[in-house]
Amino acid sequence: MADHFPQAAREVMEDRFGRDTVLSLATVGEGGPAVRLVNAYYEDGAFYVITHALSGKVRQIERDPAVAVCGEWFTARGRGENLGWLGREENAALAARLCRVFADWYQNGHLDEGDPNSCILCIRLDSGVLMSHGTRYDIDFAAARAAKERGSKR
Repeated sequence: MADHFPQAAREVMEDRFGRDTVLSLATVGEGGPAVRLVNAYYEDGAFYVITHALSGKVRQIERDPAVAVCGEWFTARGRGENLGWLGREENAALAARLCRVFADWYQNGHLDEGDPNSCILCIRLDSGVLMSHGTRYDIDFAAARAAKERGSKR
């Protein structure tokens, strides 16, 4: 059985990105590629970003969900998805984690939790390359996710 996501790579991902981190997020707009820095948090094969549903990045992702991220010796491709308003019942547990992770800036007035356009953007990773101390990890997040789902159905 192929190891699509080696344990050593999982540990590096969690150490580097399992906190408030800044990533470059690339999307495709009508005029071509667009890239911006976002605060992101990594958990179980995905990055989470708090943003505004009417922002350029969300509008671009709604038209074309293909995205790419880059930061701290890591690059990846994936699919973006607007999970909806922070205050949705379905988002409560994740929103609480994000509030803790982004505590340094979460309550600084930039974010209005009452605004239904304040949303969680999920960047579900498909494939990526991670470098750590001279080791290159080619990660197939999609295959690892599929294997995990098959295992949980047994």
